[in-house]
Amino acid sequence: MNENIPGFASSRLLLRLRTRQWVLLALLDQHRNLGRAAAAMNISQPAATKLLQQLEETFAVPLFTRVARGMTPTPYGEALVRHARWVLTDFGVVCEELEALRSGLSGSLRIGSVPGAVPELLAPALVDYQRQHERVAVSVVVDTSDVMLRQLARGEVDLMLGRLTEDHSAEDFDSVPLLGEAQVVVVRKGHPLLRRKSVTLHELVRWPWLLQPPGSPQRSRFEAALREAGIRGRLRVTETASPMAMTALLEHSDMAAVMPASQAAHYTRLGLLRVLPAEVPMRVPPIYLITRRAHSLSPAAAAFVALLRPGG
Repeated sequence: MNENIPGFASSRLLLRLRTRQWVLLALLDQHRNLGRAAAAMNISQPAATKLLQQLEETFAVPLFTRVARGMTPTPYGEALVRHARWVLTDFGVVCEELEALRSGLSGSLRIGSVPGAVPELLAPALVDYQRQHERVAVSVVVDTSDVMLRQLARGEVDLMLGRLTEDHSAEDFDSVPLLGEAQVVVVRKGHPLLRRKSVTLHELVRWPWLLQPPGSPQRSRFEAALREAGIRGRLRVTETASPMAMTALLEHSDMAAVMPASQAAHYTRLGLLRVLPAEVPMRVPPIYLITRRAHSLSPAAAAFVALLRPGG
């Protein structure tokens, strides 16, 4: 009778899987080698081979193909590996939650952020968070939104501060707007253009620029602003996604860059950069708090989200 219930048959398949099989899938995807995956699990290679064979028999499809240098997942394997990561991540969340209930908040928190979110959002919240939760180990990765979204989708960060991009489905994420701000043009102290009361975009494009790599959201918005202003000429561009490299290059050159106003204000307070009296008509969506839909936050991540949410 139960077999007529929608999803019952597939549920029975999942119930037949053991934790070690989920772990093996994730490690095989990481190492692409059965021997190394077995060593990481502290089991013999024949035992790992048997676990893989049982998996393939359970689903009646090949999950990995043997190649000259190891193994590569089939399309069936890729689908199951993706779910293996989710299962293991959720299991880790359960363990952290139980430990938190037993002994107070601990564990780890992995945050991804775009550079523009660091001064106004991330830094103040993180200082407050670490004051309240000293036992939580925090790591922060700063990169562009497209890179951060890929890491969030893979479970490599718990949450991110950034923007959804066209390459990622909004159905996979939950997002809450936190910060909307203008974009400004920055240069080094003593730059010749700082002597001007105002600078037009047409004048700015005659100078060398420091921009994020092609395809990044910030670069695409900047290029769209130039097209709307009727500017078609080729710019002299140096490309980097690193905030540290960008700051150092700007300090030692006459290049210009565009960045969020809060980020520029931070560098201005440090005496590193100056904001030009120029307008760049870039349409920039607000910075969002983004988490994976249908995946529970760990207690450590949930406590950080509570600090970030409006009214939190």
